Amino acid sequence: MTKKTVLGVLLGFIVGGIAIQFIPYGHDHTNPPVTAEIQWDSPQTRDLAVRACYDCHSNQTTWPWYSNIAPVSWLIQRDVQQGRARLNFSQWGAGRRGGGDAAEQLQRGSMPQWYYVLLHPTASLTAAEKQTLIQGLQAVSGGG
Repeated sequence: MTKKTVLGVLLGFIVGGIAIQFIPYGHDHTNPPVTAEIQWDSPQTRDLAVRACYDCHSNQTTWPWYSNIAPVSWLIQRDVQQGRARLNFSQWGAGRRGGGDAAEQLQRGSMPQWYYVLLHPTASLTAAEKQTLIQGLQAVSGGG
């Protein structure tokens, strides 16, 4: 590649990167009101859920600075929308899957997502914390 080609490609990435910031998707960082928060079996279980689950599975999402920068903002917005639709601790009992499904996801290791833990190290649970959260989720869902 010539120096001119490299500069052209670089300029294209910069212009494209700026242009995608104007796409409106990914900037809706609303947190609807909490209508029916789950009644946790213990404060410890709630604290673990807040650390590992609440950003995607509640109406109490913490929106980090990078959630305003496309294309990362698109991925975060999609994850929060999908997470709230599947399980929302702030709208407990609103016809969504319950704690038993969440406990199974934790047991299998599919939640929290690896990339979420990468960016939020506090969401990484020890084996004991994971077991406590699983038992708490099973307790609030009627045993599993």
